[in-house]
Amino acid sequence: QVQLVESGGGLVQAGGSLRLSCAASGRTGSYNSMGWFRQAPGKEREFVATITWSGSSTYYADSVKGRFTISRDNAKNAVYLQMNSLKPEDTAVYYCAAGWGYSASRSPNGYNYWGQGTQVTVSS
Repeated sequence: QVQLVESGGGLVQAGGSLRLSCAASGRTGSYNSMGWFRQAPGKEREFVATITWSGSSTYYADSVKGRFTISRDNAKNAVYLQMNSLKPEDTAVYYCAAGWGYSASRSPNGYNYWGQGTQVTVSS
């Protein structure tokens, strides 16, 4: 099993920045791709960003492209999400996910482990 713990969420004004972190523990050699998803109240969980094991490939939702950056540090078993130019519509609970697959999936079905989430609130 792999445990994922997110941190770094909080309240920020529109235009501000936050950096989310996700620390993995347990069988950290059992996953490859990692990603971030988010879920706003009353909405389905949606894809935000994903990164392959090597970090050579990253993919983003159109809504965050150019504002968010995903990165990972395999030595620390961690993945990060740098969020800049935040907008009120970015308000959601952000979830870290890890998957067995080598290809970085945009679907929640492509991931096997999930964190508990961290709240991000952007005020206008």
